[in-house]
Amino acid sequence: MPLLNDDQKMLQETAASFLADEGGPAKQLRHWRDTGCTDGYGTALWKQFGELGLTGICIPEAQGGLGLGSVEAALVLEEIGRNLTPSPFLTTAVVGARAIEATAHAERWFPGILSGEAVFALAVDEGPRHGPDRVAMTAERRGNGFVLNGQKQFVVHGNSADMILTIARTAGSPGEREGLTLFAVPRGAGDLESATLADSSKAARLTFSNVEVDADAVVGEVDGGWEPLNRALNSGRAGAAAELVGVAAGATAMTVDYLKQRKQFGKLIGEFQALQHRAAHLYGEIEIARAAALKAAELLDSGNEKAELMVAVAKAKAASVARLAVQEGVQMHGGIGMTDEHDIGLYMKRDAVLGELFGDVYYHRNRVAELSSY
Repeated sequence: MPLLNDDQKMLQETAASFLADEGGPAKQLRHWRDTGCTDGYGTALWKQFGELGLTGICIPEAQGGLGLGSVEAALVLEEIGRNLTPSPFLTTAVVGARAIEATAHAERWFPGILSGEAVFALAVDEGPRHGPDRVAMTAERRGNGFVLNGQKQFVVHGNSADMILTIARTAGSPGEREGLTLFAVPRGAGDLESATLADSSKAARLTFSNVEVDADAVVGEVDGGWEPLNRALNSGRAGAAAELVGVAAGATAMTVDYLKQRKQFGKLIGEFQALQHRAAHLYGEIEIARAAALKAAELLDSGNEKAELMVAVAKAKAASVARLAVQEGVQMHGGIGMTDEHDIGLYMKRDAVLGELFGDVYYHRNRVAELSSY
């Protein structure tokens, strides 16, 4: 596992303290869920992310950001997962910022990201499973712009995003990476159906029927959308892996605390060797997943040719470990673990959504095999 330098440790401590104080374990999640918030997160808290400079982690110093990278973003995301803090940090400050970097859209949108006011969403998938190269949505040239036709599913924060990064096909056929173009589509374009996910976060189903956008909406080059899309997806996958590590660690910490308090047959259940073995196994698995997530982030930052392989390893490992951690947590809590009254079940719901985001464990295991020439 990469060793953290002093600045990274300070960032980690700052994020941990901020999110524990403001978000608590599931405090923010319960508040915005129970008040029926249509965004699913607090805009005031998102602006606090900006005030602390956290939204500028992936934005170059020359453009007002911190000029850091995926490792630092992973440290923040792990704390977000640990506290189940609802926020658009992953989709906006990581995925969105990476997608538009070094393009004309950066000057337009980076100030809003930095202030914690702008929110991005990424519209890729059109079916029940992740498949970024299977895009069928079309973008046909018309005059000085394009006309979009098609549908997108599982667009996280799509209901509240100021801008939706949308991948469409300007040439070729589904299954081909060539001929894809990434568009910056503003709020209000197309028909939107809001959806509440298992963890109470918000997403959208989008339908584009002859939606017109001008040529300036293109992110990067026409027919060259795979490059910015893949850059954004890999950053998002590494970030999701780190957040899953946080979910696993948060659920396990809550479970271990319960083992130290709950008594059966006159003894603390944490004294039972079978439960000690399961807790120790979880600890080891979480450390392996954390090492993989940080290594993936480090390779992305260095531009290493094996970065994409390690990202797939990290997402697959973190997803499987988080699933184990939340299942063990609910089971070891017993009956109360199945109730909404206890927070442990909220970790299971967050894992269910985050594990699917940007490709589930099976997608990434297959990617590992492909990238390893199997």
